Amino acid sequence: MPSVEKKLLFLSAFLTSLAALVVVCSVLGTQAWVTSRIAMSNSNSSSTIVLTYGLLRGVSSQEEFSGLGLPTQYFEVISQLKGSDLHTIHSLVILFLVLAMLCSLLSAGLNLYNTISNPAQTFLGPSGVYASNAFNVFFIILSMILFAVNMQINNLSVALVKKIYQHWSYREATHRYGYSYWLMLLVLLLDGATTGIIVAFQHMRYKKRQQQKRPMEYAPKDGMLF
Repeated sequence: MPSVEKKLLFLSAFLTSLAALVVVCSVLGTQAWVTSRIAMSNSNSSSTIVLTYGLLRGVSSQEEFSGLGLPTQYFEVISQLKGSDLHTIHSLVILFLVLAMLCSLLSAGLNLYNTISNPAQTFLGPSGVYASNAFNVFFIILSMILFAVNMQINNLSVALVKKIYQHWSYREATHRYGYSYWLMLLVLLLDGATTGIIVAFQHMRYKKRQQQKRPMEYAPKDGMLF
């Protein structure tokens, strides 16, 4: 049976991994990834459109207008991007976050298993937790970079506006990343905490082994021969 210290440490690591899983699910499901204000105009009127959206859904509303008013519209992000390079990158962001969610689930499962068992030094032990957290960090960082590339370089919000409001031209756009995007930093912190807990466990186990060796190392030679 695992020692009390091991149970407590791996239980703590399980909780941080579970928290990371919950946060990744929230990141995928919420619509507060970015808010964009885009000035638009046509031959009859001008308007400022506010887009607030996540990876799957979003809403478009009119903030200021002169002339023809535009109704609030709800839209599916993926369907609006079909047939473009933005769709490919956006789909990769979703895929990487799903993989990150699976890595967090695996890490939580391994930590929970280690609280009730003493597995051999295989992927079921600390090495498996390290690997799952490393992949999780990798997928989260890739998701953040790819989404920022789609926003800043490929003008994701402008592309969405052009699909939703056709026959309009845009003049300028400003963007602000929402809490859903920045929650990915929290996932990185939780993964770091999980890894730190496992490192602390291995350090504690190493110190115990060293202490167990000392009586033999300093025992009298004649006593050892006897």
